[in-house]
Amino acid sequence: MPGPLEGLKILDFTTLLPGPYATMTLADLGADVLSVVSGSRPDLTAFLPPFLPGTDLSVASAYLGRGKRSLTLNLKDPRAIQVVHRLLDHYDIMIEQFRPGVMAKFGLAYDHLAEKFPALVYCSLTGYGQTGPMKDRAGHDINFLSLSGLMGYAGRKESGPVPMSMQIADVASGSNYSIIAILAAVIHRQKTGKGQYLDISMTDGAVAFNAMAAAACLAAGEELEREGFILNGGSLYDFYQTSDGQYLGFGGIEPQFFSAFCRAIGRPDLIAGGVVPPDCAKVKEEVRAILAGKTRREWEAIFAETDACMEPVLSLSEALNSDLVRDRELVAQVALPDGRMVRQPACPIKFSATPPAYGHTGVKAGTHNRKVLLDLGYGEEEIDGFEKTGLFS
Repeated sequence: MPGPLEGLKILDFTTLLPGPYATMTLADLGADVLSVVSGSRPDLTAFLPPFLPGTDLSVASAYLGRGKRSLTLNLKDPRAIQVVHRLLDHYDIMIEQFRPGVMAKFGLAYDHLAEKFPALVYCSLTGYGQTGPMKDRAGHDINFLSLSGLMGYAGRKESGPVPMSMQIADVASGSNYSIIAILAAVIHRQKTGKGQYLDISMTDGAVAFNAMAAAACLAAGEELEREGFILNGGSLYDFYQTSDGQYLGFGGIEPQFFSAFCRAIGRPDLIAGGVVPPDCAKVKEEVRAILAGKTRREWEAIFAETDACMEPVLSLSEALNSDLVRDRELVAQVALPDGRMVRQPACPIKFSATPPAYGHTGVKAGTHNRKVLLDLGYGEEEIDGFEKTGLFS
């Protein structure tokens, strides 16, 4: 069954994680995505271990390239720009992840293309955006988070912030805001026939993630501190270690859940003080001592009988093989180029009529060079000449 985005055709000039994750999601939902990368400076994820057994295809490339075709082009070659123009006769969405100004040097900036392709939706995804004092500065997820304000009240008072286990600014901000912006621009184009330029900054999105904390800071001057409010360690809402070195996560901030929690740990006397008791530090130490008295599985059995918003902290392998992940179909079987199947994280969105589909894993860069150019009207001999003279390098 065709996906909900069938008919969308996307030229993808991104590498690493943020852009490829966005276009993978769009491909899962039915978009036709053509990845365009350099043949001589390939995506670094192609070299990132581990590799699929018996192949030289990295697990990262097989995952992030899912559902996409792959074309290699030397964008410094004027012939490559001609190829891109031919592609834009068929592909009317474009996403790139170079630093500001790079696509302009290639002659592929939005301003260069919009006159000939007025319906083009063109998304630029960068760390700091196309304008402002940091637009030319290098950065990674930890830098974007550092400047966003989020890390200013994350972590513990004594030890400060810690590196996150996933790339929040890269994926939650960069990837997802790119998807939102592209689809919103497509809806606008359906109404007006006109495309537009989208400037997505991973740092901008991370700043927006401050949400209610930012609203309070702006409107009331409230500056949050580490372990200073209910959701960042300033209450009994927290993680607790068990006797076997595992952890539990407690989130019962509502009275009914907190009451159930207190009864389950044998301390109904704590109910009156609430999840933010006046002597929070003292009470938290008492709770820590209680929860450290049993193993994680023992507490799991106890809390299975009550609705207290208490859950075990699972390892990644535990999570991926859990009943929840299996029943929610969050792992997909995807076909490799040789026909074998590999397990990959699935698209988490559920559709009643147009479910995601996973045609194949990612492939080696340039796998579809000949087929793509043949479809554009180039001849076999011409393509052979391109290959010999470095167009695909």
